[in-house]
Amino acid sequence: MSPVFPMLTVLSMFYYMCLRRRARTATRGEMNSRRAIESNTRALPINVEIVQYAKEVLDFSSHYGSENSMSYTMWNLAGIPNVYPSSGDFTQTAVFRTYGTWWDRCPSARLPFKRTPPTFCSQDYVELAFEEPVYPTAVHILETYHPGAVVRILACSANPYSQNPPAEVRWEILWSEAPTKVNGPQARQFTPCIKQINFPTNLIRLEVNSSLLDYYTELDAVVLHGVKERPVLSLKTSMIDMNDIDEDEDEEKYGCGMDTLNKQFTCLYSIHLTVPDLCRLAQTCKLLYQHCCDPLQYIHLSLQPYWARINDTSLEYLQSRCTLIQWLNLSWTGNRGAISVSGFSRFLKVCGSELVRLELSCGHFLNETCLEVITEMCPHLQELNLSSCDKIPPQAFNHIAKVGSLKRLILYRTKVEQTALLSILNFCSELQHLSLGSCVMIEDYDLIASMMGAKCKKLRSLDLWRCKNITESGIAELASGCQLLEELDLGWCPTLQSSTGCFTNLARKLPNLQKLFLTANRSVCDTDIEELAANCTHLRQLDILGTRMVSPASLRKLLESCKDLSLLDVSFCSQIDNRVVLELNANFPNVFIKKSFTQ
Repeated sequence: MSPVFPMLTVLSMFYYMCLRRRARTATRGEMNSRRAIESNTRALPINVEIVQYAKEVLDFSSHYGSENSMSYTMWNLAGIPNVYPSSGDFTQTAVFRTYGTWWDRCPSARLPFKRTPPTFCSQDYVELAFEEPVYPTAVHILETYHPGAVVRILACSANPYSQNPPAEVRWEILWSEAPTKVNGPQARQFTPCIKQINFPTNLIRLEVNSSLLDYYTELDAVVLHGVKERPVLSLKTSMIDMNDIDEDEDEEKYGCGMDTLNKQFTCLYSIHLTVPDLCRLAQTCKLLYQHCCDPLQYIHLSLQPYWARINDTSLEYLQSRCTLIQWLNLSWTGNRGAISVSGFSRFLKVCGSELVRLELSCGHFLNETCLEVITEMCPHLQELNLSSCDKIPPQAFNHIAKVGSLKRLILYRTKVEQTALLSILNFCSELQHLSLGSCVMIEDYDLIASMMGAKCKKLRSLDLWRCKNITESGIAELASGCQLLEELDLGWCPTLQSSTGCFTNLARKLPNLQKLFLTANRSVCDTDIEELAANCTHLRQLDILGTRMVSPASLRKLLESCKDLSLLDVSFCSQIDNRVVLELNANFPNVFIKKSFTQ
């Protein structure tokens, strides 16, 4: 890279910060006057506080449970508490799909997007509707197991029960904080200090980050406190302008002198301004406008952190800058009419020709037309994420078969049906990573597994979480044809029985396995564990939660053989008690051995 670019970046940052400092200085007197007026304000209780539990769960990004039951699903967040104040693992709670950092260390892990602001750390979300719109005074979150995952609480101006949806939907952050490690898994009522907003709401969104947790977080209920009338301000408590805090923090963090900038010169190649900062910097002068609008600045673009503000106008604004874009993350964006099919299509027609990675998780604006546009406008696409896009009609997935270059396809919680999936597998022979977890429209997983074995020889990771009808026949064809598999999730697949030899066959045919989840399969036995120890010595993660047939002796053989093992979940394994876990932990300190007990 030419040395001109980093020097231009130095000057850009210096000029930008000087302009911001001058703007702050010019208005400091006005700000001080405003603060003097606001420094003694408080909300007066002018009406009775309303307390209400969530009436309905409107949307969510993932859950541990099945689409056809209530166990461990987000739908358990509606209504009064089922468990609280009890602590422990209960099926009546809401549980997200993942926890910890294990999912970032397996073969299917994806590279992160650059320029993601450090303040955005959300991994999952759930949206809850309440009966009455109120001005929130408090939000209580009842956490019953491994608390501490909630990182943001937001309120929406749209009333989900209104017959006349608003022209503009506004989201306001009531509270946010970085993930924290909570000592102990015990239940708690989490009541953060929330910000006052200037509109009533009956739509609350929780965003979570479970990366610091030792196990799945479990939520029981959410209680919204609020008043019907907008609180009147009177003199008492301080209200601080959040923009002023951000500006002061910028000055403290970066400084305004060349000395500070010179110290940072050596690491300029790793500095990446966020998208909003690039847009602001572009407004300072013509030279910086040209620099900040250069399509080379937008090779990788994640708009997920700004999901609440992205709409058709945003895409139109970015269109000229994204003509060379290769990675695009639009996950969580565009819902409630913010992005239209025509707006999305216009953007891809201009910016899709170089795309190799497209993330569209929870994009509920997507329909068949959108998938058709993707397959026509993105000829080089290698990765497509449609996780939890559960509004796409089943027949629309047929279009994906046209993208023969696909290497990664995530269809978790979609309505993809069997005919479309068979077509995809037949024509997309380059697939290396495939997620079909919780895809309830597929009638015969044995047929799907047979097609994978015949056509997808390069498959490295496969998620079949909660597929209800795969048998030893399908597993045999899969293991014979896809011998490069390094990751296989067969959690909650009730039709697989160890007595048929299916797990032994897997262990012998798939020596490269690094991650194997056999969650809640009660039939897993010592023979299966010993076969894994003998054949799958690269194993890093193993989940055998719920089996009654595995003894401590076979686990010792596994731990001695698989030197890279880092996660072993033996929760609810009746032969593995606390004493055994303590012994194994002492002898194999590099392995995280998880043990939970029925309450």
